[in-house]
Amino acid sequence: MYDVKGNLHKVLSDLPDGVKLVAVSKFHTNEYLLAAYEEGQRVFGESHVQELKQKQQSLPDDIEWHFIGHLQTNKVKYIAPYISMIDAVDSMKLLREINKQAMKNNRVIKVLLELHIAEEETKYGLTLDACRELLAAGEWRELKNVQICGLMMMASYVEDQEQIRREMMMASDFFDEVKARFFADDDQFCERSWGMSHDYPIAVQCHSTMVRVGTTIFGPRVY
Repeated sequence: MYDVKGNLHKVLSDLPDGVKLVAVSKFHTNEYLLAAYEEGQRVFGESHVQELKQKQQSLPDDIEWHFIGHLQTNKVKYIAPYISMIDAVDSMKLLREINKQAMKNNRVIKVLLELHIAEEETKYGLTLDACRELLAAGEWRELKNVQICGLMMMASYVEDQEQIRREMMMASDFFDEVKARFFADDDQFCERSWGMSHDYPIAVQCHSTMVRVGTTIFGPRVY
């Protein structure tokens, strides 16, 4: 078995106090998740509704599940009963649906707004201007079953560490802007979520409070 426990400790030792680890467990077996769980890890990230459902039903109840992939509105209802956080919200339409399904389950679901900063042409995420517009419009304030807890982004997958740093600092500066403008009195709006297996040490230097690490802990994915 891959040395999940040793790898987990290595990653955790790299993270300063105040930085949470989301262990990205998609495409990995329950055996691997349980190895991390036995070492005290409780937050896991999945990006496929069916796989998440199977794991949620068969693994310990105190796991906090984060949905980290692109979520289609028609799939929200399947995860609304138990999801701890939806990490990549990129539209008002999705926010409305999360609110609707959370209300049906008598829950408040935490979310992060996903920014598209990377120079790569990824499909998802709000541009900074689009995020400003969404927040300025104010409809989100009426959604009582959704709690916006911060921002999420993925830096470009490149060797150039300065480019990665530049993109992450752009996100961090933008966080400060929207915090001051829209969430100044909201302590729940506190998460700066960037950093993955290949760049989380840089993310920590760029004020990240939540990193998503999979391959470094669990090894290559088992498809």
